[in-house]
Amino acid sequence: MKILALESSAKAASCAVLADGELLASAWQAAGLTHSRTLLPMVEGMLKNSELTMEAMDAVAVAAGPGSFTGLRIGIAAVKGLAWAAEKPCIPVSTLEAMAWPLAHLEGSIVCAMDARRQQIYNAAFLADSGALERLREDRALSLEEAAADLAGLDGPMTIVGDGAQMCFDFFTARGIDCRLAPVHLRLQSAAGVALAAWRRRTETVSAQELTPVYLRLSQAERERLARGEST
Repeated sequence: MKILALESSAKAASCAVLADGELLASAWQAAGLTHSRTLLPMVEGMLKNSELTMEAMDAVAVAAGPGSFTGLRIGIAAVKGLAWAAEKPCIPVSTLEAMAWPLAHLEGSIVCAMDARRQQIYNAAFLADSGALERLREDRALSLEEAAADLAGLDGPMTIVGDGAQMCFDFFTARGIDCRLAPVHLRLQSAAGVALAAWRRRTETVSAQELTPVYLRLSQAERERLARGEST
């Protein structure tokens, strides 16, 4: 089974192809360019350079959230277009779960932290054991203070991954919580992680029409409207 995976939930954008659980190709950039400008050309270039085609893919996977509202919409729209045109099913995966899979070879707790602004993070936690992951915390949005109180008692070495990892690490260590940062080359979100997560969920497909983003919280504009007493 071949899976084309896309990731656009934060600053980095990437794509990858997995075949029967093994990574065949990937492309990644974090230059700060607009994902709407870079994502599909990156996919096209990766497939061409690897002599792969959309017709050869069995499914298209995407980091469906949480993450940047704009980034998620771009990724979802790209996957919808690719899957619809090629008549392929889609595999939506948690952005946070996808971040943990490249670290599944470690032993101990994997804390996934995406910067949600305003001293908050999108967070989940997993227990890594010999290449497998056990979920310890569901995807959620919470403050650094709440995360520190909840995660301080996790078993084993605590490794923090994600674009909010440094912020989380600094906050935790200042409060005496023993933790470490994931290696720099594995710290940011990647389509390789999306592909690995999708491989584990390869039977959980949806159609292009059914594919939707998972935001976890209201956008800033929606929060401001509610604060003014207006409906969303």
